Amino acid sequence: MTHDTTHTHHGPGYGMLTGIWCGLLVLTAVTVWVAGVNLGFWNVVVAMAVATAKATLVVLIFMHLKYENWVFKGFVLMTFAILAIFIGFTFFDTAYR
Repeated sequence: MTHDTTHTHHGPGYGMLTGIWCGLLVLTAVTVWVAGVNLGFWNVVVAMAVATAKATLVVLIFMHLKYENWVFKGFVLMTFAILAIFIGFTFFDTAYR
């Protein structure tokens, strides 16, 4: 009886993970910089866009969603879409007070 000694690598390598981590650090610096600049209403828009980019990187790479089945990806995307709708309704409520 022979055993298969080959191992398939599931997920990104250390170089890619380090690159993603550095990207997250840069996006965090952008968030801090935007918080100090007065852009008016655009402060919230830029902060949410950067937060969305950071969350996407974390979910796709560090949580290995990039390598999952399309059905699972669809359910996660649907969950985030519903969350975005709720956040959007909250912004509409606070904008028209």
